[in-house]
Amino acid sequence: MALLADPDAPTEIAQRMARILPTRLADKSGQGRQFDVEVVSEPFTAGTDDPPTLMRRIMDRGSAEGWDIVVALTDLPLHSHGRKLVVDLSHEHGLALLSLPPLGGLRLQTRARRAVEEAVLSLAGPRATGAEGPPRSQPLLGPFVSRLAPIHPGQVGEEETADLRYVVSGPRGYLRVLVGMVRANRPWRLVPGLSKALAAALATGAVATVNSTIWNLAESLSAPRLVIATVGSVALMIGWLIVDAQLWHRSAEVSREARQRATLYNASTVMTVGIGVLVCYVGLIVVNLVWALFILNDQVFASTTRTPLHAAEYWTLSWFVASVATVGGALGSGLESDEAIRAAAYSKREQERRRILQDDVD
Repeated sequence: MALLADPDAPTEIAQRMARILPTRLADKSGQGRQFDVEVVSEPFTAGTDDPPTLMRRIMDRGSAEGWDIVVALTDLPLHSHGRKLVVDLSHEHGLALLSLPPLGGLRLQTRARRAVEEAVLSLAGPRATGAEGPPRSQPLLGPFVSRLAPIHPGQVGEEETADLRYVVSGPRGYLRVLVGMVRANRPWRLVPGLSKALAAALATGAVATVNSTIWNLAESLSAPRLVIATVGSVALMIGWLIVDAQLWHRSAEVSREARQRATLYNASTVMTVGIGVLVCYVGLIVVNLVWALFILNDQVFASTTRTPLHAAEYWTLSWFVASVATVGGALGSGLESDEAIRAAAYSKREQERRRILQDDVD
């Protein structure tokens, strides 16, 4: 069998599970079966996120290589009949297409491995038969559903390659897909990906830390005002990055399903950029605190602010300076190219999907 995985995160997940998958499948299947697992990394979702099209691609790839079973993994969110697709299976051809975002953002490796195991065991097992003998068109995967609730069977078209589909729906399913999309984007990569913005923020923070006007402002601000400054600066940075790099998704379609997709993509963008900016903000507080401890003179500070320089003053100043530096970082992000920001904010498959959408709009 083969694990056909999109590049980046899906390939990493497939490679990790391939180390233990043969043993686990052999133990669970019984009957002395042996499974030879091969991992193939290639962008099989290039140019489309349509499940029937992807299933045909997987079928053609499996036929060309002579694989008995093919399980394809992608970190793109897939949609079918207005629902978020988790997995498509074709027992006739031994195929499975697994979308990782609906599995959520926590314990993804374990959840993905369990999903692959259940799919493979279902594809490799004997087809259930009805009273008259012919195979049923929709075998059940009870353990798969119970472990990954709120997943449930979904509608399959008569002309599709798949004979069984599982989808998620409802608020809980929507939230799970959203968290999975954010995890696929790896928001922590935004920090090193915005080098010019970080340089501007660090420079702003270094200068602000030794500015007497900033000292007086920091000492005069109450905790609620410091919180407002934090929220305002972080929101400004998030908004600037999204607008400047054109990360906001606008659908050319007017259908309800298209609007729901656009809402989901935009929510994942805001969360991805937001987490990245918050990580930067916390880092700025730490750097500013270290810089203040090194450079500030307590006598000069006290003569200017008429307040002794103690731990509370160091913390307040570092906190306020981080907000000022974040605004400077937002301005510095204008020096970054749109491609650099998108590369830092999105997975490879999501970058490609958005490029295709942008080309269609143009």
